[in-house]
Amino acid sequence: MKLISEPSIPVKIQKMKDRVRWKHPSLVQRGVDQTSLVIDDGRDDDPEFSFMVIGDSGTKPHYGQHPQRKVAEVMLAHKDECRFVLHTGDVIYVVGSHEYYPTNFIEPYREFLVGGENPTHIAYDRMTFNLPFLPVLGNHDYYDVPKMYRWLTGSTLRLRRMLRYKDFEIGWHGSNQGDAYARAFLDYLAAIAPEDLSRHLDLHYTGKTDTGRCLRYVPGIFTRVPHRYYSFRYGGIDFFALDSNTWNEPSPLPATQDGDIYRRELQKRRQEIDTEEVQILAQCDRLNPDKPDDAEQLDDLSAKLDQINEVKIDIEKQLASHNTLNIDFEQLDWLRQRLIESWNTKEVRGRILFFHHPPYVTEATKWSQAQTLAVRHRLRWVLDQVAETLGSLVKERPIVDVIFNGHAHCLEHLCTVDTGYADSHINCIISGGSGRRPRRQRPEGTELMEIFGDFNSRSLRKVADSLLYVGRSEQNSQKRLAYSGVRVDVKDGHPPKFIVRPLVAQRVGEEWGQHELDSFVI
Repeated sequence: MKLISEPSIPVKIQKMKDRVRWKHPSLVQRGVDQTSLVIDDGRDDDPEFSFMVIGDSGTKPHYGQHPQRKVAEVMLAHKDECRFVLHTGDVIYVVGSHEYYPTNFIEPYREFLVGGENPTHIAYDRMTFNLPFLPVLGNHDYYDVPKMYRWLTGSTLRLRRMLRYKDFEIGWHGSNQGDAYARAFLDYLAAIAPEDLSRHLDLHYTGKTDTGRCLRYVPGIFTRVPHRYYSFRYGGIDFFALDSNTWNEPSPLPATQDGDIYRRELQKRRQEIDTEEVQILAQCDRLNPDKPDDAEQLDDLSAKLDQINEVKIDIEKQLASHNTLNIDFEQLDWLRQRLIESWNTKEVRGRILFFHHPPYVTEATKWSQAQTLAVRHRLRWVLDQVAETLGSLVKERPIVDVIFNGHAHCLEHLCTVDTGYADSHINCIISGGSGRRPRRQRPEGTELMEIFGDFNSRSLRKVADSLLYVGRSEQNSQKRLAYSGVRVDVKDGHPPKFIVRPLVAQRVGEEWGQHELDSFVI
């Protein structure tokens, strides 16, 4: 039984537009740019500042442990020195439901919220941050529960086992096609009465940018973002927050003999995964979660089931892909144009992208996924167009300085090599290990290779190197689980220098401690 559903890309796009009253006449008349914001903290002109990045965090305690809270406690030591927090998506597991915001977000991050001393009194759709919290959507923030599940009693053995051992945080609701995330973080203009809209816009859309008026983000007072993708400038750095859920669809399988062969291989693999899942569930049935040793085994088996589910979803996306791709060209064109404008603005000295799905990664379950390759190729397509337009203006610098991602449950630093395209020599940092089960690095090694060409003519070339990986491993025969985020110190200069400091809460056996890692410079 399929316990999770996902809206189509056109539905995701339209629903989010409806929620923010995209290009409503009142917004157009005021010249409002609904994809920009300014952080009004009185310090956004400082060339030196710090921020933190976390992701894939929104999960509940597991067997008496709350890794997300451990990471939050590490973050608290840096809170006063940082200007804002970026979140790379998957704010709430497993289906982005508003039911889980109190336990999976508000409670662990209570010190970052106004009124956090009484977290149970904070409604998920009324949150105000005392430190700017700037998220993007993850795939789990869009997921839903099929209607049939809502009236099932759970008497089916397979359903009970999946809910128990996959540790699904599923209640009676899903995200409602991303609605819970929108009510939690976006300026949800659709909920404002028509007679109150003008007053709201005149009160909160008073920021000024090169593209017109925009939303003003005021810590402690009004802390909403304008849309599912947006940009802001801070300390001479342009930040671009993207929704990769609408441009990660795998390319259609070719209508050739090779394509048919690959389709059959995918179908066979899909059947093998189902068999493997049943076998793991049978193992789970023999374990008692009230016994510490059994609970540890159940945690490992639950992690395997998580991974199996992700592989299954990726296969289903490939099998469902058709000749016509659903790609969010509107967002990609926006990114292309904004990057070109950024490079033509003298006061801008650097550019950072952050979005959920990593284009480069060596985490064992993500590196070869079709979605990973789709995101890589579409980002490369945008960057190539930007480079062609800018010409010699770029000189020896990459189009963007740093890319932050989540989705892969780890902390990883990669750097692309000369790919032959405009995605060359870019630093990529994956910060997706902030609460959900950490994953291992793939056994294939740290050099990331890519197949270029079609089914008839292929070549294999290196595209990136993994320089740091922090996740799941073994240490003296004990399981080592490293949960993480990063702090980034931006230094003055043109181009800027970024000092990246890993923030790690590590569990070895039953013992917790902070794991000190050396900072590195970009």
